Amino acid sequence: MANISAQMVKELRERTGAGMMDCKGALGETNGEMEAAVDLLRKKGLAKAAKKAGRIAADGLIGMSVKATKGVVVEINSETDFVARNESFQGLVKIIADVALTAGADLDTLNKAKIGNIPVADAIQDSIAKIGENISLRRATSLEVKQGAVASYMHNSVGEGLGKIGVLVALESGGNANELAVIGRQIAMHIASASPLAIDAAGVDPAVIKREKDILADKFRQQGKPEAMIEKITESGLKTFYKEQTLLEQPFIFDDKKSVGQALKEAEGKVGGPIKVTAFARFALGEGIEKGTSDFAAEVAAAAGTA
Repeated sequence: MANISAQMVKELRERTGAGMMDCKGALGETNGEMEAAVDLLRKKGLAKAAKKAGRIAADGLIGMSVKATKGVVVEINSETDFVARNESFQGLVKIIADVALTAGADLDTLNKAKIGNIPVADAIQDSIAKIGENISLRRATSLEVKQGAVASYMHNSVGEGLGKIGVLVALESGGNANELAVIGRQIAMHIASASPLAIDAAGVDPAVIKREKDILADKFRQQGKPEAMIEKITESGLKTFYKEQTLLEQPFIFDDKKSVGQALKEAEGKVGGPIKVTAFARFALGEGIEKGTSDFAAEVAAAAGTA
């Protein structure tokens, strides 16, 4: 049997984050072979992680990575805010966002993409073993333009590209890149605050429009409006809905006397050409998660590959 030194145990602890006795035992089982001991602890860590996957991870961080005409935003959940403040966890989120900028936002592809020599999914499982909480790569999306810029804004930032609400906005333009970045960031900040449903009326989900029309029609019927008038006044009511819920028609948070569309039109003079918002993405940490329900636990398990 190999002689297991304190230095070997220390090195294995630093590499894996496992406990001292676990490291000593792993080195004993592998006859002092460091790499084999790392693999053994990872396997044990994976077994522990699988048990944690049913626990609801509703905290964590939004991560973003942007490079000129392309950007990506990811949500990686943990069980507690305490872990979200952990430097190791923050580093993991940042690395995954950077990897996604190249690998893309498809979760299957992203989980298989490499961080150094190991897949993202394995890096997450390693972090679960080290940190002791369930961690889940919940979602990701990317935006890109051929010409122009992808602007970003992170609200409640805890570090570069890390925070609680992350926004990307794709601006198509052949104008001045620096001026485009200024208006782009303002639009991203507006989206973080106002949370529009779509860029314009054409982008609103037809099911949402139908629901809104039905609500308006029922309200007007209860007010005793003649049936012949209801369709017309419902359409008028929808215009108000679009002003409240679509990006280009919303009052601009930096000057509510003008709409976002009008602010963009004015910015074209500084940019030196037309500006078109082609897409946006807004990730708010934990949105759609009902803490304490089993549905999200199943989502987490599926994301972790254990369902």
